[in-house]
Amino acid sequence: MKNKLFTSIGLMSGTSMDGVDLSIIISDGYDQFFNILDSYYEYDDKLQEQLICLRDLVSVEEDLLKNSEKIRETERSITLFHAEIINQTLQTYKEPIDLIGFHGHTIFHNPQKKITKQIGDGKLLSQIIKKKVIYDFRQADIKNNGQGAPLAPIFHYILSKKIYKKYNLNFPLGFLNIGGIANVTKILNNSDQIHKNLFAFDIGPGNCMIDQWIRNNSSLKYDKDGEIAKLGTINQLILNQAIDNFKIKKYSQSLDVNDFDTSFVRGLSLEDGCATVTNFTAYLISEGLKYASANKNIKFLICGGGRQNNYLIKCINDYISNKNKIILEKVDNFNLKGDYIESQAFGYIAVRSFLNLPISFNTTTGCNQSSVGGKLVENF
Repeated sequence: MKNKLFTSIGLMSGTSMDGVDLSIIISDGYDQFFNILDSYYEYDDKLQEQLICLRDLVSVEEDLLKNSEKIRETERSITLFHAEIINQTLQTYKEPIDLIGFHGHTIFHNPQKKITKQIGDGKLLSQIIKKKVIYDFRQADIKNNGQGAPLAPIFHYILSKKIYKKYNLNFPLGFLNIGGIANVTKILNNSDQIHKNLFAFDIGPGNCMIDQWIRNNSSLKYDKDGEIAKLGTINQLILNQAIDNFKIKKYSQSLDVNDFDTSFVRGLSLEDGCATVTNFTAYLISEGLKYASANKNIKFLICGGGRQNNYLIKCINDYISNKNKIILEKVDNFNLKGDYIESQAFGYIAVRSFLNLPISFNTTTGCNQSSVGGKLVENF
């Protein structure tokens, strides 16, 4: 007997603060998954400035209380933006929508203190769009002594099964997501034993340091295709010092963009600083990939905005070299949309949450036991 299928909208506002990815998916919350529609909606300058300002104001726990009014204002703005783009989408997509997976925007994440804050008012969103909304996905995992991230691995797990069936790729199979933070998922085999088969963790910065350097030193928002870094010269002395001074001692802790800054390249030109920061980012990602591969042949499918930074990907490949038995390939080569994996993931995760199925596991976030995350609100 087949499980009931749900139609869900997944929404993802990443640390790049440029806009929202929206995906419509159909799933049973188990192994059935169909991608229906993907769209990107860019923030206007005012909302983006609000988010950037808030990011700069919140760096430690005390800042959450100190800036509570500013947080409420920005939360309302970002919620209204999400409501607007959902209603725009529903003007063209006329089929019924069962659920909305509303990730919100992360402004602070410190699992050691059991704090994670994603702004986004699920009750207000539900009231405006007249749909069931599931939001606040990370709190349950944090309370269960997990890291609260990454949450997409359960979705990567389902994708691995589809890819295996269609392309007959060998296991173990990995996913490398390069968003603001870089994280990896590793699936050992094609079995259904999730607890023994699925592993994930953050491995370092993704786009966050590169974006920060570009925004602070130019009128641009990011280094498109890595062209600026490609024009620069790596300051090898500064790079070596950064590598020596910053070590990720264990991969069991999730990371936040506030864990990284670009002060070590202060004084360099735009191009040289970008080249040096990009290489530092690539080095940390490569070390994480080596750890994840455990000297076994493994292919990592790259998703997230960072996969488009050709210079970054080249640097990662240079650091891992062939002797590490690691192959990187864009997830797009397997009929998947690399820009929308996370928005699709939160559409899928919303269905699992609605069905009271776990979205995080001891082997993905370190939680004590598998956790069902997300809060359901029906405010209409």
